[in-house]
Amino acid sequence: MIDLDGIDPGLQAGVTALAAEMRAQGYQRSDPVREIPALLGDRWTTLILLVLDIGCWRHAELRRVLGRLGAEGRISQRVLTLKLRTLERDGLVRRLSTADVPPKVSYELNDLGRSLVGESRRLIDWVQGNAARIAAAREAFDRQRTPSALS
Repeated sequence: MIDLDGIDPGLQAGVTALAAEMRAQGYQRSDPVREIPALLGDRWTTLILLVLDIGCWRHAELRRVLGRLGAEGRISQRVLTLKLRTLERDGLVRRLSTADVPPKVSYELNDLGRSLVGESRRLIDWVQGNAARIAAAREAFDRQRTPSALS
């Protein structure tokens, strides 16, 4: 049970229901319901998933194409390796390695990763469909916060 002291009584039932939902889904920082959205909200992960949705990529090729597609410029080898390792740990990406010397390593989405890309594309479509409304809201907000509006 959570402490609802100081919470508007008209909102308490909604907060209680949300708390129960969070307990059922997981609310700890390490729970997937918290980590996966945070992962998708970082600088590179969604783009990595979208590129991997095209096919199987060797590390160097993936790094090159990400650098060309991303507005941020190049992704470091270290950051890409960490992102791929996290995606592999979460069961979204498969790492393939050959027995060659040196081994050739490539990455591809598995079924779970492809499913997440589908959901990510739905979110991207929503953002694009509402981009004008979001831009207008930002402009209105910023106008209210300009120094001349505050005087």
